Amino acid sequence: MNATVQAPAPAPRFEPQDPGFAARVRASFARQQAMRLIGASLVLVEPGFCEIHLPWREDLTQQKGYVHGGVVGMIADSACGYAAYSLMPASASLVTVEYKINMLAPARRGLLVARGEVVKPGRTLSIASGEVFLRREGHNTLVAAMQQTLMMLPDTPDTPE
Repeated sequence: MNATVQAPAPAPRFEPQDPGFAARVRASFARQQAMRLIGASLVLVEPGFCEIHLPWREDLTQQKGYVHGGVVGMIADSACGYAAYSLMPASASLVTVEYKINMLAPARRGLLVARGEVVKPGRTLSIASGEVFLRREGHNTLVAAMQQTLMMLPDTPDTPE
């Protein structure tokens, strides 16, 4: 399946609990060694929405030359996680409880765009959905779709222990 689709606009807006959410999300992303390792960048953060970009690199590919599915999962996980983190209090952090990802098309050469958005924010558990698109020659091809559950850790700083 290699359907070409237009990337959707961000979901309905949520009200963040922390007015400084964007700076907090960007600071947390900057501390993520894994995102730095693969060369991902945080492009957009809004309440309940996050977009991460990852250019194709040969050292991120599997044997057929596509970006490895684990790397696609990494950027989808982070996009969904930061979408949820944007709605949490400044004193909280979060962890992924579970996710399911469907690989829908090969992640070929081009720019991978991961978009995460909160479906339902909760006091403890939040649900997010994510999509990863391959942006190539002016078209967006849906590469992966994710459903994720995240758990808020109240009064737990988002810094190393």
